Amino acid sequence: MTVYAYAESTSRAQGERLVFHLDHTSRAPLSGSVSVEDVASGRRVLDAAFNGPRWTLDIPGDWTSSLYRAIFTVSPRELMPTSEPAVSPRELMPTSEPAVSPRELMPTSELAVSPRELMPTSELAVEEGDCEVYFAVRAARPSSPILLSIPFPTWQAYNRAGIPGEGLYWAEHPTRAARVSFDRPGGGPPPERWEEGMIRWLEPAGYDVDYCSGLDLHDGRELLAGYRLLVVNGHDEYWTAGMRDTVEEFVRRGGNLAVFSGNTCWWQFRLEDGGRTMVCHRDAAADPVAATDPALTTVEWSSSPVDRPENSMIGVSFRRGAGTWGPYMQRMHDESYVVRFPEHWAFAGTGLGEGDKFGRGALGYETDACDFVEIDGVPAATGRDGTPPSFVILATADLRHWHRYGQGGMATMGAMRLGAGTVFTAATVNWGNALHEPHVERITRNVLDRLSASGDGWEVIGSAGALRAMSVLGSVLYGADADGMLLTRELSGQNLRWRRGGSTPGVTALAVPREATPARPIGLYGLTGDGRLVYREPDGSWTTLLDDAPAGATGLATVNGELFAAASGTLWHRSAEGDRWEPIDTLPGMTALTSTNGRLYATDAAGRVRTRLPLGVPAEWTDLCDAAGAAVLTAHAGRLIATGPGLPLSWRACVPDPAPSS
Repeated sequence: MTVYAYAESTSRAQGERLVFHLDHTSRAPLSGSVSVEDVASGRRVLDAAFNGPRWTLDIPGDWTSSLYRAIFTVSPRELMPTSEPAVSPRELMPTSEPAVSPRELMPTSELAVSPRELMPTSELAVEEGDCEVYFAVRAARPSSPILLSIPFPTWQAYNRAGIPGEGLYWAEHPTRAARVSFDRPGGGPPPERWEEGMIRWLEPAGYDVDYCSGLDLHDGRELLAGYRLLVVNGHDEYWTAGMRDTVEEFVRRGGNLAVFSGNTCWWQFRLEDGGRTMVCHRDAAADPVAATDPALTTVEWSSSPVDRPENSMIGVSFRRGAGTWGPYMQRMHDESYVVRFPEHWAFAGTGLGEGDKFGRGALGYETDACDFVEIDGVPAATGRDGTPPSFVILATADLRHWHRYGQGGMATMGAMRLGAGTVFTAATVNWGNALHEPHVERITRNVLDRLSASGDGWEVIGSAGALRAMSVLGSVLYGADADGMLLTRELSGQNLRWRRGGSTPGVTALAVPREATPARPIGLYGLTGDGRLVYREPDGSWTTLLDDAPAGATGLATVNGELFAAASGTLWHRSAEGDRWEPIDTLPGMTALTSTNGRLYATDAAGRVRTRLPLGVPAEWTDLCDAAGAAVLTAHAGRLIATGPGLPLSWRACVPDPAPSS
């Protein structure tokens, strides 16, 4: 005899009540046993009994926030205990056995999973006739800076795939359903368990995280407010507008997002019937909302009339990604990522260099990517597909040959700023099941550790060489090196190569005015070691403007036509109308000096960045942030850009470091 069950919600908080509805395939009275397991740890946490078509779980307040599964088993009649009776809806019983999508088929022996010593084993087995129901237990109050979302919408989307009128799949089959209910059995993880690897890795790896259902994000501003980092894991394909709005606002306001997922946020769906019905027409012509509220049409996020590509939230999309499906799914175990930005914090401690391969088996069965071009052998996102300018590509995989197995394309692992927050994306479904690979594990730890902590600090944006001065003109970063060469590169977070741009005759400091004045047109200015102020002409030549600047200057700033220079710990000033330089202030150990947005910035002997107003008199230097060893400093558009002897090129926002946590 088979029992069928579903829960009234995909999540409940600690201390709340969750009701399950049951039915069976027999005329006999419905009763039996139920066991509940913490999926993350594999521990059995409850054994109970049910009698009738309704079972109520009062979730203990001391249960760990986690993903759980309840397994219902029908008992012989003589073992029937008492329970709370209720009326069971007949639609609870499926009309036929669910079909499994060819895209989801994969022998379990082929799965890349974490090593057994890191993967807790389940204490519960599901026997024939049993029914398992998954649900998340949320923390009543945040107990971790990290919140992990479980993709219940995607699980439900694949429930009863291929059954006419009952499943959202197959995607273009005319008998597919456009509306499916959460009030039915199924809707658990697929056979491949894309999410399980990371879920079972986290606790043994030392991470205590809180859990929620993806549906909790639909109106989840208050939920997310208690966390520093939201983690999306596995195969999180279906998102409502409310889910996107909530997550994007969370990140823009300073939260962070780690996407260890692929095919992420591909389809938009709507919720109806109090959140218990999932609507996804996959066809604007069939969706009545398309004519009245086109932004909520249930098509791909990047398709018309929605035109809101998921790239704007996560930097990548399946539109340019790859997929290997059905009998070819095992092909994903042949593929690896290639490192393209080894200096980035995500690769810290991995020992990986540019061009090295890593993560074999992590790529698949679907990947995401952004549109990019190669510039001097470095990938750079074009933004043509909606990817924000801040997105930097960390690793790539060329999967265009997958066109033989499903969809050819690329995979691009990357990171970006979104408002005040940071987004990291692994851009692949199977990342969590490849955590046995040391580099995948180290990168995952780097992401979780950095993005769950307060403050981001400096970020490496490339190599620097032996620079002794820098400044930004337009979108170009200029550098003067120790050999008298002028180097240039686009100013971006990507690790672009430097190119030669001419010479710098003895220049030891560079500056560019933010705005033009009659005295100082916008252009590249420099100070030389012998005390000359020089200006770079459009033809690349240098013109001497003044010859009485402080000798040995190591920093130059120009604000509103006025000049400031740093030399041997002294701040010098020359007004726009003045005829000489005057020492106006001191800062012990001051070497680097720059300006942006009407403010001076300098480094001091204590290894801090200090800032003050650009006045021609003494003024207070206030502490801003750690200088990270910087001996060369410039600023542009609200960012500090720095380097020093033996250091890479880094940048950060011109904002104070956060106060230490009490």
